[in-house]
Amino acid sequence: MSSPPPAISCDRVTVRRGQTTAVDDLSMTIPQGSITGLLGPSGCGKTTLMRAIVGTQRNAEGTVNVLGYPAGSPILRRHVGYVTQSASVYTDLTVVQNVRYFATLFDAESNVDDALAAVGLTDFADRPTSGLSGGQVNRVSIACALVTQPTLLILDEPTVGLDPVLRADLWARFDALARSGVTLLVSSHVMDEAAHCDNLLLMRGGHLVAQLTPDELRSRTGQSNLEDAFLALIKETAA
Repeated sequence: MSSPPPAISCDRVTVRRGQTTAVDDLSMTIPQGSITGLLGPSGCGKTTLMRAIVGTQRNAEGTVNVLGYPAGSPILRRHVGYVTQSASVYTDLTVVQNVRYFATLFDAESNVDDALAAVGLTDFADRPTSGLSGGQVNRVSIACALVTQPTLLILDEPTVGLDPVLRADLWARFDALARSGVTLLVSSHVMDEAAHCDNLLLMRGGHLVAQLTPDELRSRTGQSNLEDAFLALIKETAA
């Protein structure tokens, strides 16, 4: 039996905006069924790379394959969930109405309850989205992406603005999704979130600095703190 294709494969991906190179000659592979953290400072190219993977980034050079198909292929629409930094919800609808709307687009109405449960919003199903906290609105966006039961879930800084308790709870839910077979690519500029990931993609200035596990990062730099390890790696590559 042949092995499944990688969840994501990028070969020499470059994205230029005028005189600025947002992503510079980046190549990497992400296996299926794992949590990969895409980490680096704000403005380093994380969102641009995610958009190239989803297939919505204009002027992307190089090759991006997702689940064995070219990024953006129509066949991927049901299999790839994408949660942007800005919540993609309708504030004049309730929580369940938002999720049901996206479910209807993909004939997935039977999955609505499971999507709400996956992000802990079952008890908030009939609440107007306009009255929710920022963290809860983020969860509604994630539920809308989960309702099609995607094979690959791409989340752009989903924990920004959340308190430590909510962040920990959300990462626990991401771990449960990964254990069920979903591949997650999660971006963040908070280095301590790297500890929740199986694999790390570390970016700076549009470049992929390294692809490794959290333990490999600690071992390579001799630092136990992941933020210190990332800074040490930056100094090492600069030298």
